[in-house]
Amino acid sequence: MTTRTGPHGTAHSPDEAHQEGDNQHDVVCCPEREQVGDLLCRRDEQASRESICIAQPAFALPKRDDSKVQQIRDYLSNHRCIPSELIDFLIRSGKLYADDRANAVFLLLGKEKRVVGAELRGTSQSRWHGLTPGSRKDLGCFYVKTAGATKVVLCESAIDAISYFALQPNCTALSTAGANPNPGWLSILVGKGFDIYCGFDSDDTGDALADQMIRRYPEVKRLRPPNKDWNEVLQSKSALH
Repeated sequence: MTTRTGPHGTAHSPDEAHQEGDNQHDVVCCPEREQVGDLLCRRDEQASRESICIAQPAFALPKRDDSKVQQIRDYLSNHRCIPSELIDFLIRSGKLYADDRANAVFLLLGKEKRVVGAELRGTSQSRWHGLTPGSRKDLGCFYVKTAGATKVVLCESAIDAISYFALQPNCTALSTAGANPNPGWLSILVGKGFDIYCGFDSDDTGDALADQMIRRYPEVKRLRPPNKDWNEVLQSKSALH
């Protein structure tokens, strides 16, 4: 599932779960990790080799517009076959809202439920998806859960996570906001002993990155969608009823 930038530019925390930006950028230092992208810049040779600098766009959530919420309800229900009661639950919880361009906004929550970013999904004629500029998906994620569930399923997008949860609700389904074999918070979940499954798409990219994740974390098991992704599975099952 390829994530691209759309009109705006570019769920408690994973460990607890068991727009456009302006022209100024913040510089954030963090531990070195794989696949941090082209925004990375190394410090001078005297600096610690364990730190790098990331030029990070200023983070600001898209403006909420409740007059557009029915449009995102219709899109998620009619085009994605997500149950209406689940959509309404996510809206009431504050994890999902409509912005002033009728995009569906799925909040990424970090430690102590702090908002650290958002996945965006276009619901108008332009069906695009991406991240709000400045989102820190290494610090948090979108998720939906059943209290007390020990099964954790990692999906490539918020819609796939919601779709899996609609199919198998006795779990925590969360999004890595793009196929990522080593989310910054995954080691915390592994350390807590959850029963973790990689539910990435059934395609070459999903399979390859799932293999990378399992090599890094042998405790993680592969859960391959019988269709391309979990939303396609949900849609196919909905068509039978």
